[in-house]
Amino acid sequence: MTTCLIADDEPHLARALAAELAALWPDLQLLHTARNGVEAAERIAALQPDLAFLDIQMPGLTGLEVAQGIEGGTRVVFVTAYDEFAVQAFEQEAVDYVLKPVSRERLARTVERIRRALQPAAGAPAAGTGAAVPAADEARLLAALQRLLPAASAAPERLRWVRAGSGDVMHQIPVDEVLFFRADDKYTCVQTAKAEHLIRTPIADLVQQLDPADFTQVHRSTIVNLRFLAGTRRDDTSRLFLRLHGWPGELPVSRAYVPLFKAM
Repeated sequence: MTTCLIADDEPHLARALAAELAALWPDLQLLHTARNGVEAAERIAALQPDLAFLDIQMPGLTGLEVAQGIEGGTRVVFVTAYDEFAVQAFEQEAVDYVLKPVSRERLARTVERIRRALQPAAGAPAAGTGAAVPAADEARLLAALQRLLPAASAAPERLRWVRAGSGDVMHQIPVDEVLFFRADDKYTCVQTAKAEHLIRTPIADLVQQLDPADFTQVHRSTIVNLRFLAGTRRDDTSRLFLRLHGWPGELPVSRAYVPLFKAM
C-alpha cells in the first residue's frame, strides 16, 4: 500500500486535500498531517512515507527546505498558491504540484501521474516501497520554485530587538547579541553571552521574524545565531551537536536539520 503525509499550516486546506485524495485514491494511506515545516521534516524522517504533499510556504521550514532535507525515497508533491502562469514555469519539467484551492480534476491528473511513476519497472522497487522521482527532475523543480519564491512575496521586516525579563527587570536586547532561542515550557529562553532571559514569543513566531541569513532552526525547540557557531560534534550514535562562541554547552540538532551542516 502506498503511504503519504500532508503538510499545510491551514488545517481546513489539509483536510480538504485529504478528503479529495481519499476519493480519488482509496488505497492511499495517510500516515500523518503536519501543521508546519519542522513537524513535516521530522515525521517524514521517522515515517518514510512514499509521498509527501508539502505546502510551499509554511512556518519553521518552507516546503522547499523540507524537500531539500529528505534523505529517503519520499516523492514530493508541492502544494502552491501560485497562479497558473507561474506554475507553467515548472510544469514542463514533468514534476508534480497541486494548485490551491485544490481542484479535483487537477488532483486527479497528479494522482494518475504519481501512480504511473510508482509502478515497478524491471528491477525497480514496487509501489509503496519508496520509489523516488529521478534526482535530476527534483533538482529542476527546486530550482524553478526557488526562482519563483522571491517574486511571490516582499521580504518581511526583520526583528531587531527583543524585550525580555530577568527577574523583575525588563531588558531591551539587540537580536545580534542573541546566541540562541530555546523553548522552555511556557516561555522561550533568550541566551546571550552574558545572561539568560525569558520571553513569551513562541519559537514558530520567532522563525518568521528573524533574519534567515543569521538565524536558523536546528530543532523544533531551538533557533541558533549562526554568527556564533564555533563548531560541531557527533556522538557515538552519529547525533549532531553545535558548539557556540560565548557559551560552554552544546545544542542538539534534530535529524531534519542535519543536512544544513553536512559541510562541517
